Amino acid sequence: MRPTREQPDALADLLLLLEGDWRVERLGGLLPPMIGVWKRIGGDRGETCVGPLLAWPFRLERREGHVALVYLRPFSTFVDELRPGPDGRSWLGRATVGGRQLGRFRMTRIGEQAIKSDSEKGESMERDRMRSKLIEYVQNVHALEQNVLLMLDSMILTTRDEEIKDMLRRHKEESRRQEQRLRGRLVALRGFGLGSLSKDVSAIAAAQFKSIADLWRSDKPIRNARDAFVTEHLEIAAYELLERMAERAGDEETAEVARENRAEEEAMAGRIAANWDRFLDLALTEGGIRA
Repeated sequence: MRPTREQPDALADLLLLLEGDWRVERLGGLLPPMIGVWKRIGGDRGETCVGPLLAWPFRLERREGHVALVYLRPFSTFVDELRPGPDGRSWLGRATVGGRQLGRFRMTRIGEQAIKSDSEKGESMERDRMRSKLIEYVQNVHALEQNVLLMLDSMILTTRDEEIKDMLRRHKEESRRQEQRLRGRLVALRGFGLGSLSKDVSAIAAAQFKSIADLWRSDKPIRNARDAFVTEHLEIAAYELLERMAERAGDEETAEVARENRAEEEAMAGRIAANWDRFLDLALTEGGIRA
């Protein structure tokens, strides 16, 4: 069959696509491990190399449905058949001997592979930075819960009204469960270490100092209620941010913990807001003023 005019042009286009250096990866068959194997193609010639020293030359031919790499004598019975890969950048190959398949391989341009590796490294670094930032957020909220637990102890100690005490005790149990959920996420994220403990210690020290000061201040019921209301909204904001941060980091479990804890804080803030008059009456009564 005489070649048509289109055949040389088509071959030229394929040669242009194949120009360059290619890394070879074994896909299956009787091929040995392709460690250090690569191909260099220039024009209608090329060579298969192992490392920097060994090389087997071949010529390129356009055949029906594929490009053939025909090895030169004494290896002319060996032919690699190449077809474009589905991604449009790699090539899929069949290694044949005397027309019979020996194995399958993939060729990836060495320059593109390096670029891809750099891109993957960049993505990995970004994921690591996002994870570190998420751990920092969880540590901060965990320290906040440690502070709240001590603050609730102080409020329970300085509150005389039994209904308010019961409300504070119930919320203390909720806060303890919230702290345990956060601790679980820190352990899972491998963020429960010296950094987390130092934040907890600082939060506990601040809460203890405030608890001592609370014992001598006047209008304890209304001041306790005010501080608790402000703290609940601080926690609500912290959990809002933690949930959004966890979603961006792809950590749905941490996001769910943030949502569950925030719902409890919102409920507690609502209970405090529903009792403003009661807190005020208690403060006036303790001050000897008739409401």
